[in-house]
Amino acid sequence: MEALRADMFEEICPSSLLPFRIGGDKWAGMVLRCLEDGPRRYSELRVPLARISPKMLTQSLRSLERDGFIRRTEYAEPVRRVTYELTGLGRSLLEPLRTFCSWAEEHWDELLDARES
Repeated sequence: MEALRADMFEEICPSSLLPFRIGGDKWAGMVLRCLEDGPRRYSELRVPLARISPKMLTQSLRSLERDGFIRRTEYAEPVRRVTYELTGLGRSLLEPLRTFCSWAEEHWDELLDARES
């Protein structure tokens, strides 16, 4: 599996401007996108999600797990490690998420104008 790119999300990401949230969390959509290609470790998620504080990323992961969108798996041997992956329910959100992203791109200027006024 290919490593996540640090520039996966633009510096000015619409996540904070979108009028909708997944699980009430503005970062959840980006977390789901990071897990799209398979399981990831926390340290891997931190690369493209560096703008999110570790505390907020942990809260987002816990919230997504609680809501059944991701699965947390802990491995004890040989070295303790934890991975996060999409569940079937989480995977079913990817297509609507793509639609949300396309909508945000189309209406980016309008969203910015509305927030500034």
